[in-house]
Amino acid sequence: MRQLNHITGRHAAMPLGGIGTGNVAICADGALRQWQLHNIGNHRGDLPNSFFALRVQRPEPPHSSTTVLQAPAPSDAPSTPLVTDDEVPAWQRELLERFGGVRGTSFRSTYPFAEIDYDLDGPLDVNLQAFTPLVPLDAERSSLPAALFTVTVTNTATEAVAASLGAAMQNPVGHDGITAPQGVCAPGYGGNTNRVRRDHGWTSLLMENSGLDPVAPGAGQAVLTCDAPTATALPQWADPGEFIEYLRARPPFAERSRLEIAPHLPEDQMGTPPGAHGPSPAGATWNGGLCAALHLKPGASTTVRFLLTWHFPNRYVNFPQPGPFAAQWGPSRFWLGNHYATQHTDALAVAEYVQGHWEQLEADSRAWADLLTDTLDERTAEHMAAQAVVVRSPTCFRGADGTFYGFEGVNGASTGGHAGDVGGSCPLNCSHVWNYAHTVAALFPQLECSMRETELEVLQAPDGSVPHRLIAPTYLPQLWDLPIGGPMAPALDGMFGVILKSYRELRSGAVDSDWLEQKWSKLCQLLAHIRSTWDLEGTGVLRGIQPSTHDIDLSGVNPFMGTLWLAALRAQEEMARLRGETAYAEELRSLFATGSAAYDALLFNGEYYEQLLEDDQERPFQWGRGCLADQLIGQWWAHELDLGHLLPADHVRSALRAIVRHNLRTGFREFEHNFRVFADGDDTGLLLCSWPAGGRPQAPIRYADEVWTGTEQQVAAHCLREGLEDEATAILDGLWNRYDGRSRNPFNHVECGDHYVRSMSGWTVLNARTGRAWNAATGQLRLARPADGDRVPLLLGTGWGYVQRSGEKAEMVALGGELSVGEVIWETGS
Repeated sequence: MRQLNHITGRHAAMPLGGIGTGNVAICADGALRQWQLHNIGNHRGDLPNSFFALRVQRPEPPHSSTTVLQAPAPSDAPSTPLVTDDEVPAWQRELLERFGGVRGTSFRSTYPFAEIDYDLDGPLDVNLQAFTPLVPLDAERSSLPAALFTVTVTNTATEAVAASLGAAMQNPVGHDGITAPQGVCAPGYGGNTNRVRRDHGWTSLLMENSGLDPVAPGAGQAVLTCDAPTATALPQWADPGEFIEYLRARPPFAERSRLEIAPHLPEDQMGTPPGAHGPSPAGATWNGGLCAALHLKPGASTTVRFLLTWHFPNRYVNFPQPGPFAAQWGPSRFWLGNHYATQHTDALAVAEYVQGHWEQLEADSRAWADLLTDTLDERTAEHMAAQAVVVRSPTCFRGADGTFYGFEGVNGASTGGHAGDVGGSCPLNCSHVWNYAHTVAALFPQLECSMRETELEVLQAPDGSVPHRLIAPTYLPQLWDLPIGGPMAPALDGMFGVILKSYRELRSGAVDSDWLEQKWSKLCQLLAHIRSTWDLEGTGVLRGIQPSTHDIDLSGVNPFMGTLWLAALRAQEEMARLRGETAYAEELRSLFATGSAAYDALLFNGEYYEQLLEDDQERPFQWGRGCLADQLIGQWWAHELDLGHLLPADHVRSALRAIVRHNLRTGFREFEHNFRVFADGDDTGLLLCSWPAGGRPQAPIRYADEVWTGTEQQVAAHCLREGLEDEATAILDGLWNRYDGRSRNPFNHVECGDHYVRSMSGWTVLNARTGRAWNAATGQLRLARPADGDRVPLLLGTGWGYVQRSGEKAEMVALGGELSVGEVIWETGS
């Protein structure tokens, strides 16, 4: 594996877990935090008494120590607004005070891999590698409810050393996923049991609660296992001191033949603490721990693998849904289930699968991470790899039937003022926010196609409109002709996205002409609704009230909706041509040409595109003469879909330069934040809107003074497409410096919630850097011309790998699947 990227800072917390499975995060200090296994997002989710520890013994010169493998938290570190990734729960602080931790840690990561070096007193070096399998295009292997740890211990002394490596975990079965346990006590606990199982060279603790109703939300199973067949266990205990004393009490050289004869025994020695027996009392659970014995000669190294798996199949609608009260809600619970739980019968089955396929899962995941680090610069590789985090966070999940769903994010510190800090943010499948997200479509196109099915087969109303939020389960009435919230009526930009994303899936090969045949009438009905509502006179210019992603209604003639409209016309035109509907295609092309000329004439002020407010439209939340960062969002989409320029190219570049010149702010110490704070202190960030020529309205567009990473990456990618390298670099440097682990987590872009969907616009930065334009229908791939011999990473719907330039030829190597490309064209210039 290539060298991972070094990440400095206490905020680094990399989630471990698969698509729709929930997570636990490995943190920069070596601790496990943010436990979210129970089908509900909870960024502060806690599972006390879950940790790694090391007992070290050496007879000459005498040495004996027991250390918790976690670094102490800084005592005077300043807080960062609206983020909690650096928060250390009280029990972890107390654990280190009682038993001592390491002096420090060094954290490195290229997602999905993280490595930690521990700075210990004594003769041993300890390195931990953590990951969860991530294989592009393979949603099943990327949806394992598992966290994999490999601990390497090296003896740096000139004398032999004995050690005991311990892993402890609380039995989480029955927990509600919300309430912070106090020690082993929490609602839902009671009757929990941990039992030892040895099989195929692994020792496991099966964490269960057979007394729970099988349909209870917290019903399930967890497994903690390690690849030492004679590992010993303290299966059931309440206080971490019991496990630490257990490690301390074990002599280093014990006879293990007892475990071969009676593998069900937790321990091979007399005189060690036995732990508790029987089910846990009401309101309480048990902790459990495994211990692997190590014997290291001078200079020797050994590795131990630990695996954590879980299985909580009962996902219910546990989030408030938009719209007015409906009688069917009442006290009812609506079951959605989990797709991952249909693939393996329980957590033990997951563990057995991973144990048998560990090497291949690691090799395929490493091949993906290495591809990025081999073909991109270090910072780009780090942040492109991390784009996959959101789809594997609690922001996204799959129902038992495989349907893919997404919140806008996970409630947390940024949502506490209006939605609390637990659960999914702004449910569900919000089309206008997902307009920015391209990562899922690239990595797991079948999941993105599930959202298209839902939009066109469930959400679309009889009048052709598509509400921007979904009611689940999908057999319930949808929000047709009802107030939705954020904004109240179906978001116009979200409806444009349905068309644009459908064409994206068609170009990528994720869907085919048969799919288009089935959906075509619905797409035509949607566009007809848009035209009859906002361009009744066929001028090519949208007018009237235009509900938007800013949670308000835009009005007048504006480039945000205008460029999305122009892009949607072009996308619909191209789909019409694929179907041979020439007359309809020409009609749309004519409307596009008229609209393009009108928007440019009406809105371009010589520097950038403004909003034209008509005299009778004095409404709040507009921007008028302001410079909106998202003013060319439709052009960004057009470049992704190879649709050409929607507006004059020189005006587009001028507007992009203006956005960076006016909206990219360095330093926020004196800045007045009217809403949420996503950049502070000496940060650099791209404001959503500025008014360089004055004229800021008394009630400007909502969120004008915020910094959204999804918009920053959208503008940066667009700059790269237009050849504005300096402008793109300035934006990305500011963003990546904010999210470098020191004050914000590189694995958690925050907006209206943690792990926010809009941040998945970052994938288009990679597309723009490589100049990627792919059309599965023609088999033609265009890429920016690299230096001779250089490699370009490539991810298509059928496979992934790289393209290497050799003179004018392209050498293609598939690392996963197949790269079926008919022709590669090297492009020069923007």
